[in-house]
Order: sequence, then C-alpha cells, then structure tokens
Amino acid sequence: MDRRTFLKTAVAGSVAAGFAGTAFAAEYYFPAQVDQSLFAGINRAKDPAKKSGLEKSHAPVLTAPSTVKAGEPFTVEVAVGETLHVMGPSHWIGSIELNIGNEPAGRVDLQPKGYLKPKVAFTVVVPKEAVPSGKVTLVAKQQCNLHGLWEGSLDITVN
Repeated sequence: MDRRTFLKTAVAGSVAAGFAGTAFAAEYYFPAQVDQSLFAGINRAKDPAKKSGLEKSHAPVLTAPSTVKAGEPFTVEVAVGETLHVMGPSHWIGSIELNIGNEPAGRVDLQPKGYLKPKVAFTVVVPKEAVPSGKVTLVAKQQCNLHGLWEGSLDITVN
C-alpha cells in the first residue's frame, strides 16, 4: 500500500469513527426522546384542575400575595411544577423568567446540574402608574431542554 492510499483510508476511517462516536455520545447523554410538538409554541396547563403528569412537573407555579401596595416591594416565588422538576445532565430547566404584564421583571439562568432546584424568588415593586386598573397579571415562563417553553400566570390586585 502506498502512502497516499494509506492516508486516504486513515482519514476516512477517522471521520467515520468520529460520526459513530458522536451518535453514541448523543444517545448516552440524551437518552430521552424529545417531543418536537412541545417546541412549536408556549405550553400551558390546559385544565388547571386536572393537570397531566407533564403539566404537573413543567407548568410554572407562582406564589404571591393576592393584594399588594403600589410602590412597596413584595416577593413572588416561581417553582417549576407542582412536583418540582428534576435537574440532571439529560433533562433540565435552562431559565425561569418573570414578567409583570408584558414588562420583564427578572430572569434566572440555571445550570444542568443536580445542585440546583428550579425554584426562585423575585422581589418586585409595582408602581401605581403602571397599574391604572388596579389589577396586574404576573406571568412566569420556564424553558425545559426536552419539553420546550412553559408559562403560568397569577392575577393580583394593586392598591
């Protein structure tokens, strides 16, 4: 075998082994199959009284006072799911964000490790001029690497 043939064969073999190794690594690190329809839009609990298992572990749950005073800080807790979502190397929550109406109020980016739990607390202030009707909707969104973008909301009164 001449040198040129040897090099061509070696390069071709290395490329083929690289693709096979990549496919094996993808299956090893991401063994769960992804439902592509969950990435088509924003997912919400269809019936809050009868949530499916996927909705119980992915729809954001907001906890805040039902009535707050304008201009005074209050705490909004956002948990990913009624049963707290797991965090692991193949299935994790990438971020949690909170909006007050359409305005962004905060965002937390999470790492795909087992050290964190996807539950955060935001301290927010709603100015009186921002809520002329006296009511506002808090909207939380979270991004799951396998199940897409999920949204939950909570209406509060601002005095």
